[in-house]
Amino acid sequence: MSDQPQLRPIGRIESPLRDLSDAPLQADEGAPAAWLVFDDALAEALKDLGPGDEALLLTWLDRADREVLSVHPRSDPNNPITGVFSTRSPDRPNPIGLHRVTITAREGNRLQVQALEALDGTPIIDVKAVLGAGDR
Repeated sequence: MSDQPQLRPIGRIESPLRDLSDAPLQADEGAPAAWLVFDDALAEALKDLGPGDEALLLTWLDRADREVLSVHPRSDPNNPITGVFSTRSPDRPNPIGLHRVTITAREGNRLQVQALEALDGTPIIDVKAVLGAGDR
């Protein structure tokens, strides 16, 4: 057993967002629809997801700066310098993105979501169901 975490991408984002300067900071700030494209070997894991479902999407923000420990929140120099663990900055020691998404369409191992601020090609590392009261 290894004491080192081992992550492997399970898919990639297909998005019209190609450049970081074009991406909104949060999904509700004008992010476009995007496709979550999963490896074919994961079809069984996707079988119960479809339009209308909400999910928590975890991504690896592969273009982030992993050396950053503090930032001006929202990249606004008028905001005081803050430690990255109390922000949503993509630049951080382990650049894991967390996105709450709603699935709007499904085509095989591809799920379309209504708004996603992740860039094209961003690796997907996991998807988790959004649970309501009483769900397990």
